[in-house]
Amino acid sequence: MSEETYPGWYNLIKEKHGKFIEALEQLGETVRKEGPLDEKTSHLIQLAAAAAIRSEGAVHSHVRRALKAGATPAEIYHAVILLTSTIGFPNTSAAMSWIYTALEKKRVVG
Repeated sequence: MSEETYPGWYNLIKEKHGKFIEALEQLGETVRKEGPLDEKTSHLIQLAAAAAIRSEGAVHSHVRRALKAGATPAEIYHAVILLTSTIGFPNTSAAMSWIYTALEKKRVVG
């Protein structure tokens, strides 16, 4: 993933704690390759998890990464809408607003 894909804070941590971030990135790559799920599906699952824990930064990150892996805006929204009965409408709504913002920045609002 290119440097411009990461938010500024992540790049600052990477600059100051490079070995830590390198290990973190290696872990993410390793676990994605460990099973049969494709990259797009993996990012949609991680997006749903990020929404469930109300991590706005991770939602933004996995929207960008899911798009890069071939997900459509409709698939991205659906991955979070599916959570409504599990995490509740307020949490789903918050995640949807973060998705909208991330897609708007990429100019692919669906």
